[in-house]
Amino acid sequence: MSWLDAIKFDDRGLVPAIAQDATTGEVLMLAYCNREALRLTQETGFAHYFSRSRQKLWKKGESSGHVQSVRTIAYDCDADTVLFQVDQQVAACHTGRRSCFFHRVEGEEAVEVGEPLFDPEAVYRGAPTTANILPALERVVAERRGADPKGSYVAALLERGPAGIGKKVAEEAVEFALALATEGEGGVVGEAADLLFHALVALASRGLSTEHVLAELVRRFGTSGHAERAARE
Repeated sequence: MSWLDAIKFDDRGLVPAIAQDATTGEVLMLAYCNREALRLTQETGFAHYFSRSRQKLWKKGESSGHVQSVRTIAYDCDADTVLFQVDQQVAACHTGRRSCFFHRVEGEEAVEVGEPLFDPEAVYRGAPTTANILPALERVVAERRGADPKGSYVAALLERGPAGIGKKVAEEAVEFALALATEGEGGVVGEAADLLFHALVALASRGLSTEHVLAELVRRFGTSGHAERAARE
């Protein structure tokens, strides 16, 4: 039996997850995980959570780059709370502070402790970088879902459904293959970008994300390509 079978998820399929600095013991944040988030956390070694507001999986640091490398996963005696002991890059809180628990109660009042370690406006509202462009694109795709197809290319693609998007991905794959044989570096990169973008939309149409793909690549790492292919045949 997998350890995941022991976790007591609530009626929404979620369990509270506490992130703690593995070196100092400082409590950094509390979020929620579903079974898939816990599985991805274990497989990739990076903390993943489930957003209750956005109703989707997210990797900590996907926008800021402030990832949590997970050293250990534990759960309490009732199996209804999970603990990640992590190495936190920069800060855990979206306010820029190291910990989300920066309101300290003093008597009848609360005071803020600790200074922000980064400017949230610059990190979260700035132009995407190579470190966060994939999740940034996935957010755009999610935001376009349900938009007017006449005014949104992504919405028009999603309206086609997985089969229709699959045909578009096939077209982009052919264009990329032709570019490899006939075009210069810029053309190859451009066609690769087109293919990757349409693959992101295709994944979204099935409720999947790049995190699922990355987890699969992690699983395959170190396995012979011939052996992996044979296992799937």
